[in-house]
Amino acid sequence: MNTASDLAALSSIAAQVDELARRITALAETYGRTPDSAVASELFSTERAFATARRSLDRATTLLSRMPDA
Repeated sequence: MNTASDLAALSSIAAQVDELARRITALAETYGRTPDSAVASELFSTERAFATARRSLDRATTLLSRMPDA
């Protein structure tokens, strides 16, 4: 277990989650302007799930950063 390496991995994953969330939001907003709001609704639900995942990653990063390097 290498804490520094794991923190770097978490940082990379968090950046990817952020990018995916931005892309999903943009797509959802596009469908929000169409008669098919069901698509937008599902995409916004996905966006919220990514926000939850991001908060979990942040908590894991905080906890890992407090651990001594093993």
